Amino acid sequence: MVACSLPLLVACGDAKPPADKATATAPFDPAAISMDKDLAAIMKIGQPTSMRIAETLRIAGRLEVNAYKTARIGAPVTGRVSDIKVITGAQVRQGQTLASLNSQEVTQAQLALLKAHSTEQLTTRAVERAQLLLAADVIGAAELQRRESEQTVARAEKRAATDQLRILGLAMQSIDQLEATGKLIPAAPITATQSGTIIELKIAVGQVVQPSDSLFVVSDLGSVWAIAEVPEQQAESVKRGQRVEIEVPAVNDNKRSGEIVFVADVVNPETRTVRVGVVLDNRDRLLKPAMLVTMLVEGRVAQRMVLPASAVVRDDNVDHVFVLTAPGTARLTRAKLGPERDGVRPLLESLPANQGVILDGAFHLNSERQKRNLERSG
Repeated sequence: MVACSLPLLVACGDAKPPADKATATAPFDPAAISMDKDLAAIMKIGQPTSMRIAETLRIAGRLEVNAYKTARIGAPVTGRVSDIKVITGAQVRQGQTLASLNSQEVTQAQLALLKAHSTEQLTTRAVERAQLLLAADVIGAAELQRRESEQTVARAEKRAATDQLRILGLAMQSIDQLEATGKLIPAAPITATQSGTIIELKIAVGQVVQPSDSLFVVSDLGSVWAIAEVPEQQAESVKRGQRVEIEVPAVNDNKRSGEIVFVADVVNPETRTVRVGVVLDNRDRLLKPAMLVTMLVEGRVAQRMVLPASAVVRDDNVDHVFVLTAPGTARLTRAKLGPERDGVRPLLESLPANQGVILDGAFHLNSERQKRNLERSG
């Protein structure tokens, strides 16, 4: 009988059985790495250990101006704003003029000073004449005493008028000029009561203002406060004078250390929290009021599973550890860990059971993994 056709011959003679699924090539896993003998020799493998550590409370908060170094500035008298000399964000010094206003009160106070100044000059000349007449035995000592009494009253009235102008914001130099020339100063100044930065400005030319109005807010931003609302169940963990760390995500996760300067004595009945404030040095001006922060506070001591900090690597800004998946093979595994304390990181979630962890050498192993992945992709 004739042999089978050519296609069948090919199928019969050259065909190979399909590969067994179990022996097929496993898919590439970029998170895994096989360790050769030399690489495995420098790795320290073990398990998480249990130890008593203080829990770290992470409390959300924000930055605020330092209330002890912030001033709200209003008008010294009722008047109409005629000029504004600064803008928001300007640096000012104590005594600097921020704005000017026209005020009838200032005009009346200047007239009162001129009147008191004139009266004081008249009484002074009267005393001088009385002294000459007494020496010539023209008048008695009682007349001299009367005129000296009038001079004392006139001087007191002048001092009171001068003090009133100082309260209204006029500088002593301007008051001396007023006495010397008799020319009224057309506008009263609004001056800075402290040095710092203008962070609020609520004033416009032509606006009628009163002493009760807050027109400028000046703050020394060389230090700021981090304010957090601590849940009442954890309020016992915070105390005045305690050092804490503050994370500021807006400044590249910049951590600052500060001291708790106040702990509220009452609980907010709506949020069930206690207000806590920490003073932070800000001479570099990187911290801005209203930035969001996280306050790290040492809480209760508890038994926790921990890993050495050397076991943790950062990949894509996330914490990972290497977990053994087979003899000589480790896989980069995401781990949820607490902040480092005394060289260890507490586990917030358990790792896969009965598997070893690279405790030392994880950074080197991760570099080797990344190198091999680049070579493979290249």
